[in-house]
Amino acid sequence: MKRLFLSIRNLKGVGEKRYQVYKKIGIETPYDLLYYLPRAYRDYRDPQPVAETAAEEQAVVCVTITQKRRPVFARGGTTLYFLESVDSEGTPLGIRIFNNMYSYQNLQVGRTYTMFGKIMFGQGGREIHSPQVHRESDNAIEAIYPQTTGLTSAMIRTNIRDALQIMDETPFETLPDALRDRYGLIPLPRAMHGIHEPADMEEADAARTRLAFEEMLRLQLGLRLLKARAAQETEHPMDPATDLSAYYESLPFSLTTAQQRAIEEIAADLSSGRPMNRLLQGDVGSGKTAVAAAACWYCVQNGCQCVLMAPTEILAAQHHHTLSAFLGPLGVEVCLLTGSLKAKEKRELYAKIADGTVQVIVGTHAVFQKAVEYHDLALVITDEQHRFGVAQRAALAEKGGVPHKLVMSATPIPRTLALMVYGDLEVSVLDVLPGGRKPIETYAVTGKMRARAMGFLTGELKKGRQAYIVCPAIEDGDSDLRSVTAYAEEMRGTLLAGWRIDILHGQMSAQEKDDAMERFRAHETDVLICTTVVEVGVDVPNATVMLIEDAERFGLSQLHQLRGRVGRGEHQSYCILVTEHATDEAKERLRLLSSTTDGFKVAEADLQLRGPGDFFGSMQHGLPPLKLATLTDTKMLHDVQEATDIILADDPDLSKPEDHALYAEIVRLFAQYGDNGLN
Repeated sequence: MKRLFLSIRNLKGVGEKRYQVYKKIGIETPYDLLYYLPRAYRDYRDPQPVAETAAEEQAVVCVTITQKRRPVFARGGTTLYFLESVDSEGTPLGIRIFNNMYSYQNLQVGRTYTMFGKIMFGQGGREIHSPQVHRESDNAIEAIYPQTTGLTSAMIRTNIRDALQIMDETPFETLPDALRDRYGLIPLPRAMHGIHEPADMEEADAARTRLAFEEMLRLQLGLRLLKARAAQETEHPMDPATDLSAYYESLPFSLTTAQQRAIEEIAADLSSGRPMNRLLQGDVGSGKTAVAAAACWYCVQNGCQCVLMAPTEILAAQHHHTLSAFLGPLGVEVCLLTGSLKAKEKRELYAKIADGTVQVIVGTHAVFQKAVEYHDLALVITDEQHRFGVAQRAALAEKGGVPHKLVMSATPIPRTLALMVYGDLEVSVLDVLPGGRKPIETYAVTGKMRARAMGFLTGELKKGRQAYIVCPAIEDGDSDLRSVTAYAEEMRGTLLAGWRIDILHGQMSAQEKDDAMERFRAHETDVLICTTVVEVGVDVPNATVMLIEDAERFGLSQLHQLRGRVGRGEHQSYCILVTEHATDEAKERLRLLSSTTDGFKVAEADLQLRGPGDFFGSMQHGLPPLKLATLTDTKMLHDVQEATDIILADDPDLSKPEDHALYAEIVRLFAQYGDNGLN
């Protein structure tokens, strides 16, 4: 078994150059290489008739060589080789090879070959260009791997064959026999052969099931172990009799039942004697900040400091403004700490934080800089947690010993997904919107109706309201996406002539963004034309229209987030989705968004329509990504949850000999993605 975990340099054909390429993609041992999984398969068992192949598409064909023409030496040093062939039905196919005499010489007249390549239509009919010829000694089903500069699928296949041989010589298993038997999973060596060199697709499917199950199981067990280890004694115990009535009485509105429930859950955590690890999940406008402010007030009354960390300066400024309004009347000093502060301002602020004068600190990543020393940091709140890396959160946590942690997410997550993404956290859900909020009316229209939509938008502007227009791109390019700058210029001269227009996009400096947002908040501008940088943290109650160009290019959940930027005041608000080239799937997404304002229903639909990739890619907070498992497979998810419960009930810390290999895999997996809390 040891050979599996030695350097990959020991494999035949892996010299220094190839080793460096492998290392760059995280592969350092033969065992790592075995988990570099195929992205697709090429099946040579069922070639297409040449007559049924399509131009500009790749195909597998079986042809007999009938003639080899003389090489043609073209300008620029290119040598063209051409052969003629026919398939079993007599349909001709030209074979064109560029600069590869070896391939040309290996093809013999009268012999039949199965080959793969792109079909083109030449002067004499169909041709296949630079085909890959399948050798009889190779697998009939060929694994295709993710492409990396310096590595071909052929190179990877050769190295994986050697790694599989090492595994065969020293069989290795990570799952206990009883567990595999219970869920009908094949052994690991068989799964590795099945995923890399399947005899048929049924074998590949069985291998994929085994590996996907284990992938999900490792993640679930790792999260559960982290959760158990977080249940240690806190360095910041708080008084369960802490009175929140002054906070409630100071608010100019009544909290929803969901907000009250979440505050009670947080208060119970803070006074439990164990560190809080809680996710506060709520749809756009559900009032998460009011709950976070209550948590801060609870801590302040216990003599502790709190930090709220936001991913952007715009959002940090928004939170600072809101928390100051909530907590200022109670005598709490709230400060804003961002990277754009001047050196003198930072030094003065650092001194106030160090001596405890400032009790609530709101900021960006600047809050965990080495220069910042806290007086008694007890609570860390992170907004839109998935935008922070593991190392950043760890750096902040270290400043407070083992602080209480509250994660706020405005992106609704389907429950099945939340189990995977936030399995190490307790969850509070704000599923009731504050009273008086009017549902946002949503309409999907084609580009032909843009002028009419703009007419409606300007009608709102004439009432004294404001509007957002979202474009997917920033600068002009080869794509047909509308750029913010070009779009703004076009609108100034046409449909929005006479109105005050400003732009906002991600390539602007932090100060430029803040200035643009401040002008919009102050109603110095009427229309803000922007990219999705506006998705998080902008609160302008007077804005009543959100018009989104090329809406088909966005995911449902992102569209829902953008829609949530309006409807934040007393006026009826609207979201207009403009689309030019919508597919049937995109039309279905837009139709669904127009029919509901429930973010959780939107998220469930997005998961079904688009799969978990978008969710996991943007929302996973430093956790290992899923390569094979799909979160739409509810049966496997249920089985994994059940298996996790069974394993931990029998062996809570995975210390039994039969669980050693599985525990080692979990440690290795989490360490690879920056979390060494399992070591």
